[in-house]
Amino acid sequence: MTAIADPHITSAGKRQPGTTGWLLLSPMLLWLGLFVVAPTAILFVYSFCQRDELGQVVFEFTWENYARIADPVYLNILLRSIWYAGLTTAICLVVGYPVAYYIGRAPAQRRSWLLLLVMIPFWISFLLRTYAWISLLKAEGPVSALLQWAHLIATPLEILYTPTAVMIGLVYTYLPFMILPIFTSAEKLDNSLIEASLDLGAGPWRTLSNIIIPLTKPGIFAGVLLVFVPSIGMFAVTDLMGGARVPMIGNVIQNQFGQARDWPFGAALGITFLVLFVIAFWFLHERGEERR
Repeated sequence: MTAIADPHITSAGKRQPGTTGWLLLSPMLLWLGLFVVAPTAILFVYSFCQRDELGQVVFEFTWENYARIADPVYLNILLRSIWYAGLTTAICLVVGYPVAYYIGRAPAQRRSWLLLLVMIPFWISFLLRTYAWISLLKAEGPVSALLQWAHLIATPLEILYTPTAVMIGLVYTYLPFMILPIFTSAEKLDNSLIEASLDLGAGPWRTLSNIIIPLTKPGIFAGVLLVFVPSIGMFAVTDLMGGARVPMIGNVIQNQFGQARDWPFGAALGITFLVLFVIAFWFLHERGEERR
């Protein structure tokens, strides 16, 4: 008998979505089209436009907006943003990986409660949590008072509106986004592989580096993306906890669309940031595929 080819299966052996599949995908595609593709297309068009004396967009083609990005002032801000985002990602990974692994390997009942503790911050407004940190870190706040009471410092702690305060705010904000994807990978680990590694003479550190970390790489990769990308563009934490003294690329873009009323230049910065993200994502994805 001759086998009948399935029209929904490609030559690579992957099944294509049929009519029902596209109907199920249509709400998501509509959402992406309206709130992702369309705004990005508008930004792309604006990035090649000019503005008049009143800040109105003038649809006259120019490369000037992209040329301005090469100014050392904006390049330094971009490099600072990348540095802060990279440091935030590294701290979240070092702190979050042990937490995520412990939760993922905990008994089911305890795991639910531990996940609840990680999710609690999402129940409270981001602004309320940021203002709470401001109250904690200010010179007359409880943290400074406790350190003075313990005779660890002689004068009030001047940490608010500094880069240190910005880093504290960024790590606190994005730490759950590192924990949750790594937890998902750690939860799926096969205990027999870990036990076999230990039984064959590999110590805890070798088992960690050769078995556990490679098997949880998908979660690490997802966590790094979920922390690194939004922390570059974050402007609320730097404004509130940094006192606008530590500007990042997100602050510059926000100011261009707000106070400066230079939408074309703000759009050029946004498109450049998007292109850099796509390149970074492609590079990390390709490196991950090569190591499999």
